[in-house]
Amino acid sequence: MDDSNRLKSHPRREQPRCRRSWCCSFTVPPRSPENPILSHPKTLHKSETPSKSASSFPNSPQSTRLGLVGRIDPRRILSPGRVSPIDSDATPDSIQEIIVSQPSQIAISSARSRSECSEKLPAPEGMAGSNGGVKEGDNSGIFDVRLNLKGKNGGCLVLELNSEVLSSNSSLFAELIADYRKGSSGSATKLCRIEVPEVDNLNVFRETIELMFEEDITKRLLKIGVYRSIDILEVSAGIKFIKGILSCLKYLEAVPWSEEEEEKLRNLFNRFQFDDTTTGDILARLYSLGSVDSQQNLARQLIWSITTCVDANTRNELKSLVKGLLCKSSVYEKDYPDLNKEDLYVVCQSCLDSLGRLFAEASGTNPNGNVSKEEEGKPLIERISRQVDNINWLLEILLDRQMAEEFVDMWVDQGELRSMHESSSPMVRYEVSRVSAMLFIAMGTRNLHCRSEARLGLLQAWFKPMLLDFGWLRRCRKGLDTRALEEAMGQALLTLHLKQQYVLFMEWFRCFSKRGTECPNLSKAFQIWWRRSFLRGSESYAMEFR
Repeated sequence: MDDSNRLKSHPRREQPRCRRSWCCSFTVPPRSPENPILSHPKTLHKSETPSKSASSFPNSPQSTRLGLVGRIDPRRILSPGRVSPIDSDATPDSIQEIIVSQPSQIAISSARSRSECSEKLPAPEGMAGSNGGVKEGDNSGIFDVRLNLKGKNGGCLVLELNSEVLSSNSSLFAELIADYRKGSSGSATKLCRIEVPEVDNLNVFRETIELMFEEDITKRLLKIGVYRSIDILEVSAGIKFIKGILSCLKYLEAVPWSEEEEEKLRNLFNRFQFDDTTTGDILARLYSLGSVDSQQNLARQLIWSITTCVDANTRNELKSLVKGLLCKSSVYEKDYPDLNKEDLYVVCQSCLDSLGRLFAEASGTNPNGNVSKEEEGKPLIERISRQVDNINWLLEILLDRQMAEEFVDMWVDQGELRSMHESSSPMVRYEVSRVSAMLFIAMGTRNLHCRSEARLGLLQAWFKPMLLDFGWLRRCRKGLDTRALEEAMGQALLTLHLKQQYVLFMEWFRCFSKRGTECPNLSKAFQIWWRRSFLRGSESYAMEFR
């Protein structure tokens, strides 16, 4: 029965549908007396490839080689149980394609190896339709190209396609088919076989070919999703499927991405060059167009905004956010330049000046102060605590970026603040020791490296206030680990010269003997100092101490 009669016998298929001119078959049948052996397949060498694109065919993160092989055997297996008629008089030079199924029917077969085939897969949704019949002179129903895809894991997929549809959508395949036709004699309908080895994902390649038969590719991409669409974009770029590329880019630009999808898309754009006019919006989402100066200015503005924020909950939330973005250990850290150290220290100095004015107000030397409208009516202790929180937050950023050495000098130079500390109420002044506690912990845990003069100056200036405020720090910890503070204070003392240690340890000993647990316990560090000074033949040091 010819094709026209078969189409008439099925009136339901006469409805206008999208043209579907391709088919899929299994691998080459085994040799038999009825199946003469044809010439061995030939693969294109690099010198025979029609273009640069044909020699490098990206279908996955790695490129594969694309080859052109000889003509197919007379017997074609289209699907299980369906074999095309055999012309006993046929010769390899006069083989014509005989279509058994309707032009719209798609038979897709896959195999784990060349000899082991799996079950027949159903036709993809929306791919079963076709025009009611094949017009005279219309070759869209002739499957004259066999695309043999071989996976890296041993699977294979054979697609039989129409050369006109394939050539009109892919310039790469158009060049290969044209080269084959030039080198072949006789009828132009002979089967052209194209083999693609080492395909990473056979299903993605098949879905990309299916899109050539879709009228609305974007609608199909909505069902596929972003992650799969990026894979299809990669294959489309490799085979120069322009309509598929434009549709994928249009879809990807209009939808949000997850971080995994964004990274995958970024890697794809690093390996493929697309037209700037079609990818400008996507590139603007992937890469920052601002300069280094604009980024540093933005960071400075964010820090200023947080230090001037009045609402406690909002300030804490923003601190956690910005610190996570600016710290070097952040997952968002790539190749960003270092923050401008001068900008950070300008903010630090502003916070220290504000803290000094607040302590002047608390000690009575400046009762009015300079209170902003946002801070009017708020308790003094709350305003002091907020400035200390700001200083410690900035100090955390400086320590993370190893830029806190200069802050030690700034804190040592706060002589006026230190003098007001002695005359202030204990429930207010202990806030200042929270800054000293953070510096002691950083120094004792080897996270802060500074010269010996700076270490000595810090301990001489703020060691005694710490002894007085330790009891309040234990009661109002605010996240402070007092055990870690005691250990770090002892370790920081041990970094000084033995004579310098003697003065500070004796001051601690007198305070601890009077106040007990209200004073930090430095017994372990004191024992180390004693052993180093007196139990190792250091008699000269003992004489000097007297």
